[in-house]
Amino acid sequence: MPQDAESRLVRQLQGGDLAALGTLFESFKDGVFRTAWAITRDERAAEDILQECFVRLHRYAASVDPQRPLKPWLYRVTVNLSYDWLAKKQALQPLDDVLEWLSGLSNVFPAPDHKAEEQELHRMVRDVIAELPTSHQTVVVLFYLENLSLEEVAEVLEVPVGTVKSRLHYARKRLRDALTQRQRPVPEIAYEFT
Repeated sequence: MPQDAESRLVRQLQGGDLAALGTLFESFKDGVFRTAWAITRDERAAEDILQECFVRLHRYAASVDPQRPLKPWLYRVTVNLSYDWLAKKQALQPLDDVLEWLSGLSNVFPAPDHKAEEQELHRMVRDVIAELPTSHQTVVVLFYLENLSLEEVAEVLEVPVGTVKSRLHYARKRLRDALTQRQRPVPEIAYEFT
């Protein structure tokens, strides 16, 4: 959505226009849901977080700056709600979809006869990411799954850009080390520098 249209919708929402909230919901619901689901690994929780995120947008619309992009604000709320859910649940689930994307399996094992190796690599990558601290997993989700820039991830998490880079570096290093120990081809993502 273009920034000027987004700004107009936020101003309309601040004026009490619920149709503007509906339009914003339609524009951002998929990314908010994916992020909540990737962090919580619970579809019902992700649906609840999605709804609560937009309830908060409505409730706190007056505090949203219409001149700034809305996406970082929504993702910050989503991440915070997801963290709250995890704290209550006290159980961290693996990030299957993110890991499959991260591992670049289609590039590593393009032939169908390598299905067992592909599944082993997928499991290995999933296990390594699942061992990361929640804050590192969240950076991986926002940067790789939601394609936010380093600056946007920093804004969402309210940390310096250097912290985001450090967490991404740590996650990639853990993945590279684990794959190297198992003598597997290391996905290109493990060597990517930001």
